Amino acid sequence: MKALAIFVVLLLLAPFALPSFYLTLLNYIGLYGLVALGLLLLTGVGGLTSFGQAAFVGVGAYTTAALSTGVIELPQALSWTQHSPWLALLAGLLLTLLIAIVLGSMTLRLSGHYLPLGTIAWGISLYYFFGTFEQLGGQTGMSGIPAIEVFGHPLVTAREMYYLIWTFVIIAALTTQNLLDSRQGRAIRALRGGVVMAEAMGVDTARSRMVIFVIASLQASASGWLYAHLQRFVNPSPFGLQHGIDYLFMAVVGGAGQVWGALLGATVITVSKQWLQDLLPQLLGRTGNFEMIVFGCLLILLLHRSRNGLWGLVEQASARWLPKPARSRSVPQAQALPRRVMPPRGEVVLEARNVTRRFGGLVANNDLSLKVHAGEILALIGPNGAGKSTMFNQLSGVDTPTSGQVLLRGQSVEGRGSRAIANLGLSRSFQHVRLLPAMSVLENVAIGAHLRGRSSVFSAAWRLDRAEESRLLSEAAHQVARVGLQDHMFALAGSLALGQQRTLEIARALASDPCVLLLDEPAAGLRLREKQALGELLAKLRSEGMAILLVEHDMDFVMGLVDRVVVMDFGQKIVEGLPHEVQQNPAVLEAYLGGVAP
Repeated sequence: MKALAIFVVLLLLAPFALPSFYLTLLNYIGLYGLVALGLLLLTGVGGLTSFGQAAFVGVGAYTTAALSTGVIELPQALSWTQHSPWLALLAGLLLTLLIAIVLGSMTLRLSGHYLPLGTIAWGISLYYFFGTFEQLGGQTGMSGIPAIEVFGHPLVTAREMYYLIWTFVIIAALTTQNLLDSRQGRAIRALRGGVVMAEAMGVDTARSRMVIFVIASLQASASGWLYAHLQRFVNPSPFGLQHGIDYLFMAVVGGAGQVWGALLGATVITVSKQWLQDLLPQLLGRTGNFEMIVFGCLLILLLHRSRNGLWGLVEQASARWLPKPARSRSVPQAQALPRRVMPPRGEVVLEARNVTRRFGGLVANNDLSLKVHAGEILALIGPNGAGKSTMFNQLSGVDTPTSGQVLLRGQSVEGRGSRAIANLGLSRSFQHVRLLPAMSVLENVAIGAHLRGRSSVFSAAWRLDRAEESRLLSEAAHQVARVGLQDHMFALAGSLALGQQRTLEIARALASDPCVLLLDEPAAGLRLREKQALGELLAKLRSEGMAILLVEHDMDFVMGLVDRVVVMDFGQKIVEGLPHEVQQNPAVLEAYLGGVAP
């Protein structure tokens, strides 16, 4: 907060100390930074690359230009919105919201390289719309845009617009930071861990993607509104694909995962472009877009040296040369979250009935049935390729059986999706660890408690969710301590050893307060004492009435812990029984234990 206060004071004093040229430059840094902040959420945090943000800047600019100048005649019922820049701002945001929802519903379903190509397509379409629609002035543009009035005073000069622009920027930066530091922010960050993990923790990934797409679009639209009233003139040129690439450059160069990195990137790109445009023609003896060549080379160099952008380098330098600021290492004490009523011991909680899963001609699971009871640990074992992980996916909603039924507490859940199944009380870990390495252990576990909160994006952005947030973090801290990772509570998840990361996944699963726990090779990578601690934890959960289904290759760990064993081979169940019975079964010895009696 000290750094923010100093930053705000410097912004307040800048108009009194800087000449008009640099004040104008600061205005444009603010306008570009507002768009880059949206890309921070969309690209840096959510992992969705967009080249079309400049088009949303154009929507905001052209909406206010058309309404405030009155060039477009509106129906009588809407005529009151004309000739008022502030009402034009509201209209522009509403229009942007509508366009963003329509475009997002089509574009965000794409993945891989198709997503950025989709943003290029609609970005170019909107750009040509601005230049083709004659009422918007075509390629010539629109002039005569009135000045914004604040308390009856028109903001005519760049110096007068300065404070309004940076007020928007500071509000956007603070609300973005607040959003990221919340339940909703963790849901957005979870997108980086993949759809399967996020949905299994109860995150509505489609909604989260749409939320950040809309927020980024609205911030770009607000930038366009400010731009139009700063310039008092608009034409299509600033809203094309090249400017969309520039905005993405700003976010990536500054540090696509950091709020203040977005503003740093906007500053560096804007100032560097101005300097290079003045300097390079003098060095090369001719004019041209040489600055883009330099930017391209510098970006490649930066990505080699610091994937976290310039802000990452700033943090490294400050950690080396400046004393570390004291950071709070305490978890807020809060009222415990409500607990799920566990089913009666012995009740069938999870059941697979004749589940078959085909992938073309390959049968991964063939007519497989099993039951897991409350207060029981059931092991699902078999050689590699037996179909165990595929079965886990059928049970947890990641995949849908070709035929057969999956019942959770008596409800048929096949085809309902992992988020709906998680809401009914099933949680899981993964064979290949799926964590967010740049987030702390506590924050990773808090993702598991996502379904137990109700805060909205708005309440998170304005910090109206602090009571709920304290309860969620307190629950996460309880689960971290429960699995024995309390000494690593505030460490980055990526810094833990593999065995500790697997334990962390169990804590995250427990944070959802499940009645059924699916664990995929939880003991892999654990040392002897860690396995003993894990066995004690699972035994304690069993005594509390939880149903546990685990896949594991460590037979010593399995046979000394579980109540029953199901053995699979080639997608089929070959044996089911007590551990000592399974160990002596000839079919198991042949298929799994190599035909040698223990």
